[in-house]
Amino acid sequence: MRNISDIIEGYLKKVIELDGKGHIEIKRSEIAEQFQCVPSQINYVINTRFTADRGYLVESKRGGGGYIRIVRVRAHTKAELIETILVSLELGASQTMTEDIVFRLIDEDVVTRREAKMILAALDRTTLKLPLPHRDEVRSRIMQAMLLTLKYEQLK
Repeated sequence: MRNISDIIEGYLKKVIELDGKGHIEIKRSEIAEQFQCVPSQINYVINTRFTADRGYLVESKRGGGGYIRIVRVRAHTKAELIETILVSLELGASQTMTEDIVFRLIDEDVVTRREAKMILAALDRTTLKLPLPHRDEVRSRIMQAMLLTLKYEQLK
């Protein structure tokens, strides 16, 4: 059974896709009322499910006429997407960051669900039993190697 966060995420993604502009502007209170939840639940969904690593840019304007704008950011090519991700991995990669990147790779049809599961299994904290920050550095290097392989596969 899906939880309320999954339902809200799915709704917002569907609205972004159906809108055709690649972005939406919402009022947190209106969405919370629609899903009969507290506004902080909407914040949680936006902060955890609409991150840069997942391919979204979030802007907000506070105040009475305030809004939250969620913009879907897509690379022109798969190789360009991979290159952007490689740059973001230069300082290391937490498990959450890795999961977000893999979700984006699935979403943009760079990897299959099966490949994503293998990547996540290889980069999980239980697999990489190293102390921090070494674990994040090793995770980043492994992810970079996987992405470089995918990038050159895409260029063939």
